[in-house]
Amino acid sequence: MASSSNPLGPGPRYGLGRSAPTAPSNPPNNFSTPAFPPAPKNAQRLESERLERERLAREERTRLETAAANSLAELDEEQREEIGEAFNLFDLDKDGYIDYHELKVAMKALGFDLPKHEILSLLNAHGVAAPAGSGKQASGQRAQQHQGAPARQLLGFQAFQTLMAQRILARDPQEEIVRAFELFDEGGKGKITLQDLTRVARELGEGLSHDELVAMIEEFDMDGDNAISRDEFINICLG
Repeated sequence: MASSSNPLGPGPRYGLGRSAPTAPSNPPNNFSTPAFPPAPKNAQRLESERLERERLAREERTRLETAAANSLAELDEEQREEIGEAFNLFDLDKDGYIDYHELKVAMKALGFDLPKHEILSLLNAHGVAAPAGSGKQASGQRAQQHQGAPARQLLGFQAFQTLMAQRILARDPQEEIVRAFELFDEGGKGKITLQDLTRVARELGEGLSHDELVAMIEEFDMDGDNAISRDEFINICLG
């Protein structure tokens, strides 16, 4: 009699009322929780650059303070006051900073009529960015839109003092005399008349009489034209 055989070999046969073997109670875990990635190198680089900028800013402030002290020490009291008055006059909102337009007129008041690109160069080298939401920043943005004149950089009082002191010390004394002459010579006639002297004396509050002013003209008028020429004025000041 033929005997049945199990082609799968000895052992239980599935599907004949027998249950399949159960899975292990603790199956192997083939997955692992990924570790957090290291901080991106870009963030580290940005932090390093920020620290470097702060270090350079501190060094620049120290340099400016030293330069300011040395330059201002060489000026006389009147010159120091002139610098302070020019800054305060054009720092319209009294925040200790002046923008492009205020710097331009403040320097012109001190006798330095610089072209636009030189003023921008000073601001880029020695200025600071206007704080967000400040009036000067808003006015600067409007100026850029309508006139193309950058006003976002501001110049602080100490930087202004240093720059102006250096320029005054480097200025030719004869240029100073010519500038003073031009303040007297109304209309650019090339000479100072009795009328010019009278006007300046009145503006300065000097109580000089008509005869005293005539005597001043006569004393320094070398060519007898009843006026003081530029050369005569220079000789008086250098005399």
